Order: sequence, then C-alpha cells, then structure tokens
Amino acid sequence: MKKLLYLFLAVLLFSCNSKEKQPKISADNKIPEEIRTDFYGSWVGDFIVAERDTTQPEKERYINKINIVIKRITETEVIGQSIVAGNNRPLKGTMRRTGNTFYFTLKEPGDDKNDGVFTFEIQKDTLLVGTWTANNPKKEVTKRKFELVKKQFKYDPGVMLPDSDMYIDYENPKEEKVTYEEENDEEETDTTKTETYIESVYRAASESIIKINSSTQKLKESDVKNLKKIDLEILRNTIFARHGLSFKTKTVRQFFDNVEWYIPVSTNVDDQLTEIEKQNIVLLKRFEKYAQDNYDSFGR
Repeated sequence: MKKLLYLFLAVLLFSCNSKEKQPKISADNKIPEEIRTDFYGSWVGDFIVAERDTTQPEKERYINKINIVIKRITETEVIGQSIVAGNNRPLKGTMRRTGNTFYFTLKEPGDDKNDGVFTFEIQKDTLLVGTWTANNPKKEVTKRKFELVKKQFKYDPGVMLPDSDMYIDYENPKEEKVTYEEENDEEETDTTKTETYIESVYRAASESIIKINSSTQKLKESDVKNLKKIDLEILRNTIFARHGLSFKTKTVRQFFDNVEWYIPVSTNVDDQLTEIEKQNIVLLKRFEKYAQDNYDSFGR
C-alpha cells in the first residue's frame, strides 16, 4: 500500500512540474503564436552609466558589456534575460509596435538589489537602443543606456586577445612616493631643489598574453614560470572569456569588455571546459599564488 502511495505522489509531482513548463494557454485553449522570431538571440554592446550618485564612492564601472537575450515573443508577452557584470537575470514584459519601430518594456524579477527595468526599441530590425532604470533609487548608478547589435555566440578555442591594446590594470593602482630633484639655474647659488609627491602606478601585462593560447596549447611549467602575476591571471581568464563567462570582478572585466569577439552568455561555464583548459587552469592558478608584478606609471 505504501509503495502505491509513493508512486501516486511521484506521478502527481511530475505532472505539476510538467504543467509549470508549458506555455500559457489562452481562454480558447490555444497556445499563443510566437511573432518576430527574427528578434530572438543575443543583442550585445556597451552598458554605459547615464545617472550616478556622485555623493557615493565610485565603485561601479562606467562601461560594462551587456547581453540582452530575447527568447520568446507573443502578442501579450516577451521572455528574455540580461547578462552583465556576472549577473544573469530573467526578463519578462511586453512589446508594442509603432510603424517600423518595436518598443519593449522588460522587467527583472526584483528580488535582487541590482534589478531594474529595461525600456528599449528595435530600430530597422538591426539596432536595439534604450535605457535601464534601477528599482532601488538609492543605488550608486540608477540609470544606464545602451545601443546593442545582434551577435551570435560561438566557442572558438583559437581566438586571441587583440595585439593593438595595452593590458593595464587600472582598477588596482598602487601609490608610490616619488622624489624629483631640480638643479637651481642661478649662477650665485649651487643648490638642488627637491620635491616629493605621490604617484599612482599600475601593473601591465607582457606580450605573452597575446602569444600563448591557453585553450589549445598544453602548458608546461617552463612556459609560465617567468610570467608576471597579471599575465597568468589574463591567460587563465581568457579561457573563460572564450566560453562566454560573464565576469563578476571589475579587474577581469576591464581586460575583456572591449574585446570584439567576447560575448557574455553565462555565469558558469565549468562544464564546458576542455581537458586541456582544465589542466592549464590548475597550472596557471598554482603559479599565480607565488608570482609577482612590476608597477609603472601609465596615463589613463
């Protein structure tokens, strides 16, 4: 008898879960027709500060890369998700049309301190433009703006960081005392004027990060033992960037958000790593623990 009762409860639970996953059915028992499926997919670009509370410490980056994914559109509902700065949030809202322009209002659930509302339009089917407004008016950044284009993510183990940029950690400066000596030009006196000031110095990556492929090359200790800490960190995180990981920390985001091929698609890609990548991550992390960095002055 107990076995039959357990079986009945299991069937009932499975039935309830299955019903939850079904699309909403209208009063006439018809599943709503999907429309504008050409809008489905990832819309990617810069997520830029539009309004900031300047009385608070500046902690949030001015620009992050965002991916707004549109998954389903019907006459009454739009389903999607937002992926930015290590956050992956579901979106739900509506769409309306005026002429050739489509207007969307999509809301994040509201149970997270960083949630808000996306209001945007898709112009000429190619450009998604709008703003995000925080639910919490006391946040440091209460509004951001964006112009996104449609992109398709595809894992490519061979893609490399561009060699046209310098990779400098501006997020973690170190202050250094600098003494400057200036000789007195007056003939009557033979003195030296000394001035001391504080200068911000930064760590910078070497060319190794654009020469070593940590996704396709099985790294040996001899390949990494002389690298700086920042080199090791970037080589390790480039593996995750190729898989579309949305990075939580500003230190890492600063190196990848401006890279054209990088598209944040997930907050966890561990199950997608190859065996070579897994082994390289272990090796790089081991050397990161003891590696050091050089600091120098660089203009912003």
